[in-house]
Amino acid sequence: MKNLDNNINNVENTDLNKENAENIAADNNQLIEQKKPKKSFFKKLFCKEVILYVVFGALTTLVNIGSFYVLSSFFGVNETSANNIAIVLAVLVAYVTNKDLVFHSEAKGFGEKFIEFSKFILGRLFTMFIESFGGTLLFNNAPFLPIISKCLITVVVVILNFFISKFFAFKSTQR
Repeated sequence: MKNLDNNINNVENTDLNKENAENIAADNNQLIEQKKPKKSFFKKLFCKEVILYVVFGALTTLVNIGSFYVLSSFFGVNETSANNIAIVLAVLVAYVTNKDLVFHSEAKGFGEKFIEFSKFILGRLFTMFIESFGGTLLFNNAPFLPIISKCLITVVVVILNFFISKFFAFKSTQR
Protein backbone atom coordinates (compact mmCIF):
# COMPACT_ATOMS: atom_id res chain seq x y z
CA MET A 1 0.00 0.00 0.00
CA LYS A 2 2.89 2.32 0.79
CA ASN A 3 4.30 1.78 -2.72
CA LEU A 4 0.93 2.68 -4.22
CA ASP A 5 0.86 5.95 -2.21
CA ASN A 6 4.42 6.72 -3.32
CA ASN A 7 3.52 6.02 -6.93
CA ILE A 8 0.45 8.25 -6.71
CA ASN A 9 2.58 11.03 -5.16
CA ASN A 10 5.22 10.60 -7.86
CA VAL A 11 2.57 10.83 -10.59
CA GLU A 12 1.05 13.90 -8.97
CA ASN A 13 4.50 15.46 -8.59
CA THR A 14 5.31 14.59 -12.18
CA ASP A 15 2.08 16.27 -13.34
CA LEU A 16 2.85 19.29 -11.18
CA ASN A 17 6.42 19.39 -12.46
CA LYS A 18 5.18 19.10 -16.02
CA GLU A 19 2.68 21.91 -15.43
CA ASN A 20 5.36 24.01 -13.74
CA ALA A 21 7.77 23.36 -16.58
CA GLU A 22 5.12 24.43 -19.10
CA ASN A 23 4.42 27.60 -17.10
CA ILE A 24 8.12 28.38 -16.84
CA ALA A 25 8.56 27.81 -20.58
CA ALA A 26 5.62 30.12 -21.32
CA ASP A 27 7.06 32.79 -19.02
CA ASN A 28 10.47 32.45 -20.68
CA ASN A 29 8.91 32.82 -24.12
CA GLN A 30 7.18 36.00 -23.00
CA LEU A 31 10.44 37.37 -21.64
CA ILE A 32 12.25 36.51 -24.87
CA GLU A 33 9.53 38.27 -26.91
CA GLN A 34 9.79 41.34 -24.69
CA LYS A 35 13.57 41.48 -25.03
CA LYS A 36 13.60 41.07 -28.82
CA PRO A 37 14.54 44.36 -30.40
CA LYS A 38 11.40 45.82 -31.93
CA LYS A 39 11.67 47.39 -35.33
CA SER A 40 11.67 51.08 -34.74
CA PHE A 41 9.24 53.30 -36.54
CA PHE A 42 12.09 54.67 -38.65
CA LYS A 43 13.30 51.20 -39.69
CA LYS A 44 9.76 50.33 -40.78
CA LEU A 45 9.42 53.67 -42.52
CA PHE A 46 12.69 53.29 -44.43
CA CYS A 47 12.40 49.67 -45.55
CA LYS A 48 13.37 48.78 -49.14
CA GLU A 49 9.76 48.75 -50.37
CA VAL A 50 9.04 52.23 -49.05
CA ILE A 51 12.31 53.62 -50.42
CA LEU A 52 11.59 52.17 -53.87
CA TYR A 53 8.05 53.49 -53.73
CA VAL A 54 9.37 56.94 -52.89
CA VAL A 55 11.92 56.84 -55.73
CA PHE A 56 9.44 55.67 -58.34
CA GLY A 57 6.75 57.83 -56.77
CA ALA A 58 9.03 60.81 -57.32
CA LEU A 59 9.35 59.81 -60.97
CA THR A 60 5.58 59.44 -61.24
CA THR A 61 5.06 62.77 -59.49
CA LEU A 62 7.55 64.42 -61.85
CA VAL A 63 5.57 63.05 -64.81
CA ASN A 64 2.34 64.24 -63.19
CA ILE A 65 3.44 67.76 -62.27
CA GLY A 66 5.70 68.17 -65.31
CA SER A 67 3.04 67.22 -67.81
CA PHE A 68 0.52 69.44 -65.97
CA TYR A 69 2.95 72.36 -66.18
CA VAL A 70 3.81 71.82 -69.83
CA LEU A 71 0.18 71.35 -70.88
CA SER A 72 -1.14 74.34 -68.94
CA SER A 73 1.79 76.73 -69.46
CA PHE A 74 3.01 75.99 -72.98
CA PHE A 75 -0.05 74.53 -74.70
CA GLY A 76 -2.70 76.69 -73.03
CA VAL A 77 -4.76 73.75 -71.78
CA ASN A 78 -6.99 74.82 -68.87
CA GLU A 79 -5.84 73.65 -65.43
CA THR A 80 -8.58 71.06 -64.89
CA SER A 81 -8.05 69.36 -68.27
CA ALA A 82 -4.25 69.53 -67.93
CA ASN A 83 -4.59 68.05 -64.44
CA ASN A 84 -6.69 65.11 -65.68
CA ILE A 85 -4.33 64.34 -68.58
CA ALA A 86 -1.36 64.53 -66.18
CA ILE A 87 -3.09 62.10 -63.82
CA VAL A 88 -3.63 59.52 -66.59
CA LEU A 89 0.01 59.71 -67.69
CA ALA A 90 1.20 59.37 -64.09
CA VAL A 91 -1.04 56.35 -63.46
CA LEU A 92 0.47 54.52 -66.44
CA VAL A 93 4.01 55.22 -65.22
CA ALA A 94 3.04 54.17 -61.69
CA TYR A 95 1.54 50.85 -62.82
CA VAL A 96 4.60 49.86 -64.81
CA THR A 97 7.06 50.73 -62.03
CA ASN A 98 5.04 49.51 -59.04
CA LYS A 99 4.05 46.15 -60.48
CA ASP A 100 7.54 44.78 -60.94
CA LEU A 101 9.99 47.12 -59.23
CA VAL A 102 8.28 48.09 -55.96
CA PHE A 103 5.70 45.49 -54.93
CA HIS A 104 7.11 42.56 -56.96
CA SER A 105 3.77 41.28 -58.12
CA GLU A 106 3.41 37.51 -58.19
CA ALA A 107 0.29 37.43 -60.35
CA LYS A 108 0.41 34.54 -62.81
CA GLY A 109 -1.57 34.13 -65.98
CA PHE A 110 -3.86 36.50 -67.79
CA GLY A 111 -6.72 36.23 -65.27
CA GLU A 112 -4.68 37.16 -62.20
CA LYS A 113 -2.86 39.93 -64.04
CA PHE A 114 -6.14 41.34 -65.35
CA ILE A 115 -7.66 41.33 -61.85
CA GLU A 116 -4.54 42.97 -60.47
CA PHE A 117 -4.56 45.66 -63.17
CA SER A 118 -8.28 46.23 -62.57
CA LYS A 119 -7.70 46.65 -58.82
CA PHE A 120 -4.84 49.04 -59.51
CA ILE A 121 -7.02 51.08 -61.86
CA LEU A 122 -9.93 51.09 -59.39
CA GLY A 123 -7.61 52.37 -56.66
CA ARG A 124 -6.23 55.01 -58.97
CA LEU A 125 -9.70 56.03 -60.13
CA PHE A 126 -10.56 56.61 -56.49
CA THR A 127 -7.48 58.78 -55.95
CA MET A 128 -7.96 60.43 -59.36
CA PHE A 129 -11.37 61.58 -58.17
CA ILE A 130 -9.79 62.93 -54.98
CA GLU A 131 -7.04 64.62 -56.99
CA SER A 132 -9.35 66.05 -59.62
CA PHE A 133 -11.97 67.28 -57.15
CA GLY A 134 -9.36 68.53 -54.68
CA GLY A 135 -7.36 70.17 -57.45
CA THR A 136 -10.40 71.97 -58.81
CA LEU A 137 -11.33 73.18 -55.31
CA LEU A 138 -7.81 74.43 -54.68
CA PHE A 139 -7.38 75.97 -58.16
CA ASN A 140 -10.57 77.96 -57.71
CA ASN A 141 -10.39 78.83 -54.01
CA ALA A 142 -6.83 78.68 -52.68
CA PRO A 143 -4.91 81.94 -52.41
CA PHE A 144 -1.78 80.57 -54.11
CA LEU A 145 -0.54 79.54 -57.56
CA PRO A 146 -2.16 76.52 -59.24
CA ILE A 147 1.19 74.67 -59.25
CA ILE A 148 1.31 74.90 -55.43
CA SER A 149 -2.24 73.53 -55.24
CA LYS A 150 -1.20 70.71 -57.55
CA CYS A 151 1.76 69.83 -55.33
CA LEU A 152 -0.33 69.80 -52.15
CA ILE A 153 -3.02 67.50 -53.49
CA THR A 154 -0.36 65.26 -55.03
CA VAL A 155 1.20 64.57 -51.61
CA VAL A 156 -2.14 63.33 -50.27
CA VAL A 157 -2.69 61.16 -53.34
CA VAL A 158 0.80 59.58 -53.19
CA ILE A 159 0.25 58.43 -49.62
CA LEU A 160 -3.17 56.98 -50.42
CA ASN A 161 -1.81 55.23 -53.50
CA PHE A 162 0.92 53.45 -51.51
CA PHE A 163 -1.57 51.82 -49.18
CA ILE A 164 -4.01 50.97 -51.96
CA SER A 165 -1.24 49.35 -54.03
CA LYS A 166 0.32 47.49 -51.11
CA PHE A 167 -2.83 46.11 -49.52
CA PHE A 168 -5.34 45.98 -52.36
CA ALA A 169 -3.87 45.85 -55.85
CA PHE A 170 -0.70 43.76 -55.98
CA LYS A 171 -0.45 40.07 -55.12
CA SER A 172 2.59 39.20 -53.03
CA THR A 173 3.45 36.46 -50.55
CA GLN A 174 6.01 38.68 -48.80
CA ARG A 175 3.40 40.33 -46.53
